[in-house]
Amino acid sequence: MGVLSTLGASANAGSTPGVRGTDHFGFTVPDTDQAVNFLVDVMGCQAFFTIGPFGPFEDNWMQDNLDVNPRAEIPVAHLVRCGNGTNFEIFEYSSPDQRKTQPKNSDIGGHHIAFYVDDLDAAIAAMKAEGVRFLGEPHPFTDGPLAGLTWIYFMSPWGMQMELVSAPDGKAYEKTTPDRLWDPRG
Repeated sequence: MGVLSTLGASANAGSTPGVRGTDHFGFTVPDTDQAVNFLVDVMGCQAFFTIGPFGPFEDNWMQDNLDVNPRAEIPVAHLVRCGNGTNFEIFEYSSPDQRKTQPKNSDIGGHHIAFYVDDLDAAIAAMKAEGVRFLGEPHPFTDGPLAGLTWIYFMSPWGMQMELVSAPDGKAYEKTTPDRLWDPRG
């Protein structure tokens, strides 16, 4: 069953049994201390705990289990949660074949993290006061299923694209179906 044919469906008979939702989103940064400090001090997240190190391993454990170079190591990973959202598992790796450039959203594997805020203007002003660089100006959706949502991208200190979104009066699609995308407002 294709993605478009399942839109609006509450449950898919072919789904993995027992799936309840997203537990965490993992990403790799060049400096976990910098990333955790930014997420806690600027974004208001809560740091929970640190795990690691993992490796070095004598065998191919890293390749067999994580599909990375067998000599890769994870000196540390931190678990962080932001408000009523998913957890972040923030890794710092060292690997002989490590690429040190961030993928763009247009690259395969490109990604971004969006944070919901109640007041977009206040959030932008506070973050700019902390030196955060924004890309462009806020963009409101005025038609289609996301009408009512406004978004703007910004850059993390380590170069990862992130986004702020706000839809204080909801999104247009909510008027057309009882089903809902996950919403951090609760």
